[in-house]
Amino acid sequence: MDTAAALSDLFSLRGRTALVMGGSGALGTAMAHGLSCAGARVVIAGRRVAACEQVAEAIRADGGEALGVAWDVLDRATLETARHTTEAAFGPVDILVNAAGGNAPGATTTTEQPFFSLDQTSVAAVLGSNFEGTFLSCQVFGRAMAEHEQGCIVNIASMSALRPLTRIAAYSAAKAAVVNFTQWLATHLAQEYSPRLRVNALAPGFFLTEQNRYLLIDSQSGEWTARGRRADKPSWRTRRWGGWVSQMT
Repeated sequence: MDTAAALSDLFSLRGRTALVMGGSGALGTAMAHGLSCAGARVVIAGRRVAACEQVAEAIRADGGEALGVAWDVLDRATLETARHTTEAAFGPVDILVNAAGGNAPGATTTTEQPFFSLDQTSVAAVLGSNFEGTFLSCQVFGRAMAEHEQGCIVNIASMSALRPLTRIAAYSAAKAAVVNFTQWLATHLAQEYSPRLRVNALAPGFFLTEQNRYLLIDSQSGEWTARGRRADKPSWRTRRWGGWVSQMT
């Protein structure tokens, strides 16, 4: 067997079902395609079912198996519906990716909007979509994994969870909670149910998305903002994250 074939078999997800929460977002879409390329049947879940189905159609066009479903990460009833829909189509969820979340302008400090004036509703929404939604998804889909004594949960955190960046206090706090919860849940499931239950968190670096575009791109000129220029420098990307804390503006 050649090396490529050996690696393909080693990392094959054939016969597995993966559910990507927030699967129509920038990161979620890429992860859904990656899981499909590895052989998994993929369910893309999000609030806008049309956007989720568009991702699913692209995967099916490439020869994969995929389904788009409607979901609200803060509504347990719709999460349960998403679980039943997934199980009816592809069987029990083997892999759960919690990629939902994001930041909000109302929870971001600016020269015009100091920390003391941050909107409470926006802060609550950021904390809810990033942490509470991850918590609820792990409850709903993790239960079946615990019953089957196997499964994999991947929570999407952020480098700002480890070294909080300037301006995004609520987002950094929410992602820090995701990291702490991931560590707790990994221990809990392994000790109480099975060591074949795994929970991990990924902390991506900077990606330009519609949610952070206003921080990185100047809306008038279309050029990088000062913050965007700092994030775009290769020397900054390889620097220890402690440097981001004091120098990101």
